Amino acid sequence: MTGPEQRPATPVSRQDVGLRSERGPILGALMLCTSLVALDATILATASTTIAHELDAFEQVPWLFSVYTLAQAVTVPVYGRLADVLGRKRMMLAGVTIFLLGSVLCAVAWSMPALIGARVIQGLGAGAMLPMSMTIVSDIYTLAERAKTQGYLASVWAISAVVGPTLGGAFSQFLSWRWIFWVNLPLGAVAVFMLVRHFREKPREGEREPIDYVGAVLLTAGSTLMVGGLLEGGTWGWASATTLGVFGGAVVLLAAFAMWGRRVPHPIFDLRILRRRVVSTTTVVSLMVGVIVLGLTTYVPIYAQGVLGASPLVAGFALAAMTIGWPLTASLSGRVYLRVGFRSTGLLGGSLVLGGSALALILGEGSHVWHIAPITFLIGAGMGLTAVPTLIAAQNSADWSTRGAVTGTNMFARSLGSAVGVAVFGAVVNANTTVGADGTPSGPGLAHAIHLVFWCSVATAVVLLLAVVLMPRDGRPDSSR
Repeated sequence: MTGPEQRPATPVSRQDVGLRSERGPILGALMLCTSLVALDATILATASTTIAHELDAFEQVPWLFSVYTLAQAVTVPVYGRLADVLGRKRMMLAGVTIFLLGSVLCAVAWSMPALIGARVIQGLGAGAMLPMSMTIVSDIYTLAERAKTQGYLASVWAISAVVGPTLGGAFSQFLSWRWIFWVNLPLGAVAVFMLVRHFREKPREGEREPIDYVGAVLLTAGSTLMVGGLLEGGTWGWASATTLGVFGGAVVLLAAFAMWGRRVPHPIFDLRILRRRVVSTTTVVSLMVGVIVLGLTTYVPIYAQGVLGASPLVAGFALAAMTIGWPLTASLSGRVYLRVGFRSTGLLGGSLVLGGSALALILGEGSHVWHIAPITFLIGAGMGLTAVPTLIAAQNSADWSTRGAVTGTNMFARSLGSAVGVAVFGAVVNANTTVGADGTPSGPGLAHAIHLVFWCSVATAVVLLLAVVLMPRDGRPDSSR
């Protein structure tokens, strides 16, 4: 994928990268867009029971989360490529608009099917917002400056991890769960205003590359079946005709997409970018990050409550240590990779992830709940030194015309990893436990099952570390990019 270079026309000052600098309003808008996605990942969880009571549809609650994840994941690579053709600003504004439309429809939903449909629309918008935020930051800031802006973006995730569940519970108890979605409107409106007013891109010179609509349909449809099968295969039964049919359809569509991509000069997603070692290795890293994070967020609370007898609040605090460690080291990772390089920083982070995962193996039925927090903090700290620097390494290897696609590939891999984690860890746990009416695994085999999950996390961390080892040696990165 080649084409004329396009750079943002927004005037920049290299003296300050804070919110009060010339680029500050753009950074503030990107933080708001990121906060919408980050809050939506946590705010709904504490209100799901209230929603199920009001809409009288307990059995459909899991779909509120899975359809959103699915819609977000499968559209990321398409948005990434469209941003390289049509521009970042246009895709970001489209994403925010779709997300806010979905929020309004969620807020006025009259039934669970209507709410689930609205969540699909939200996910379609979120699929553009997060990768566009990361791509725009890569466009308007040099590598040295991004080392500082990471602190701002990381703080959004840290704050959302605390504020999201609190707001969700407060709205449900004192106002209405519908305010969970109404609150998105003012935040999104401010973000749109600041982007329209302050972020400008030069018009692209030369003839615009044609958009590969056929490839987009094949990729989206195939990815939808693949991710959907991974998310729901355990519910349908892995050997059921439905699951086999879904995966079979995914294989056919994705194979057709790969063959079609060879026939067109400008495919919606050019598989040739994976030939670059820095892109392929960092994509594998992102895939493994998704697997490990899903395993922790799903089964650490279940272990704390079902095996150790902790309350839901205490179990949440044990997992929250990871959400503290991750943004803390992510905000500091820039200083590290500017000194020692992306690969060395990733090796340090991957080693922490592997060490924390190995320490989880010593947890047992006689452990104390406070043993969990240091382990999840260590893994989170490792993630902050791995996920962010490897993504920036991939972005730094691409020019403007492919940077959106590279970012989209990396973030799609993380979503796919989460879906794989759902399938693998869920199958391991369900094979060794009984599942209660609320969908939570329980029984005498729970401790053994989650111990197996921890072993799976160790194996995943080993693959992650090996992928970092295979990254190109970069030395100290060029801070001018």
